[in-house]
Amino acid sequence: MAEPTSCCAEPRGYCARVDTLFNLAGVHVLDVGWHEDRGGLPAGLRLVVETGSAEAGCPGCGVIAEARGRRSRRLHDIPAFGAPVELLWRQRSFWCLELVCPVRGFSEDHGLTSSRAKLTVRAAWWALSCIQRDNASVASIARRLGVDWHTVWEAIKPLLEQLADDPNRLVGVDAVGVDEHIWHHQPRSGKGPREQTGIVDLTRRNGKTKARLLDLVPGRSGKVYADWLRSRGNAFTGKVGTATLDPFRGYANAIRDELEDATAVLDAFHVVRLGLQAMEECRRRVQQELLGHRGRKHDPLYRIRNVLRAGLDKLTARQIERIETGLQAGDPHFEVTVAWRCYQRLRSAFAAMSLVEGRKIALSIVESFPGCPIPEIARLGRTLAAWKAQFLAYFTTGRASNGGTEAINGIIELHRRIARGFRNPANYRLRMILAAGKLTHPNLR
Repeated sequence: MAEPTSCCAEPRGYCARVDTLFNLAGVHVLDVGWHEDRGGLPAGLRLVVETGSAEAGCPGCGVIAEARGRRSRRLHDIPAFGAPVELLWRQRSFWCLELVCPVRGFSEDHGLTSSRAKLTVRAAWWALSCIQRDNASVASIARRLGVDWHTVWEAIKPLLEQLADDPNRLVGVDAVGVDEHIWHHQPRSGKGPREQTGIVDLTRRNGKTKARLLDLVPGRSGKVYADWLRSRGNAFTGKVGTATLDPFRGYANAIRDELEDATAVLDAFHVVRLGLQAMEECRRRVQQELLGHRGRKHDPLYRIRNVLRAGLDKLTARQIERIETGLQAGDPHFEVTVAWRCYQRLRSAFAAMSLVEGRKIALSIVESFPGCPIPEIARLGRTLAAWKAQFLAYFTTGRASNGGTEAINGIIELHRRIARGFRNPANYRLRMILAAGKLTHPNLR
């Protein structure tokens, strides 16, 4: 590296134009060049920088300390012109002259970086922004900075912990959703429980629901969810008015115990899926009873299996004709026909334009399905009767659903694939909160 040179007439050899390009207040660029890798090829830019020569007080006693020169400290900054940037910071050293002060020698403290860090502060925030906005992996960020994975993660982890654990993230939440997902598929790997419980903010703001991940908790049980709610305190739980969930009794019990003032709502998608499952089980049973084997290509009920799943309002005249032909040929006792009509009635409750009309249909379903002669529909009716309050709550809460929670699960799955798996559940939680938690900070741009 050549001796520091000046590109214009400025005190102490500083160039205002280069300092403006570098864009860090109080930091001056002395020299710019290329540094080489082990093969002798250019590996990136190298900048020599320093701060001014202002006096500094001792951090222990406050007495003005004596300057003892500068030492070079290597840092990594955000890339420039498509190349990694290495900084050689000429960091000032000081000596406290106060004899009774326990602090003797110390180094300059500056907002350029934190103690013992290898990245500049702005490089750490830049890495967080790339992961959040561009769905980048930590490994790709490390390549662009010219460092390894651990260097990047050690720099961004403290910032991410501070953002994720900020209690202000929970302010204004009046609707929550809960769902589980599988975060790894190796039960004996030492990674802990395969399942994690995700808690999502489903609060409607300006008439729209913009779901965001509040937290991820290891395990899938009512206790896990209840413990998380209890740890948030009454300041949070007392303001939650709606809590959506899948038909899992553990989560329902947690809502009952910890969210006493909230209305539990059974997710519409999962209710419809229960109806679809009942119809499919009936179709397969009738197929076996009549033909003695599983569905084959030319079997009447098997040929219409896909079109039976669609909503009646989405079927064309030709598709309805196909259904009628298939049912006449393969359903002599009208069991599949009844099951299909019950499934369509369940769908119609959620598709009704009027919530009042939809609730009437839902109430009639709860009252009539348990007595249906079709065993699969009767079982469905008993399930819906057991969840009656949560089922009907959909029509009194303005169509609250767990759809936003499922969307957050999709984002989580995307980032898990981008990272090609995780080994540490704590790191997994932080990464997913960054990806799906809609974290805000002035430096996250």
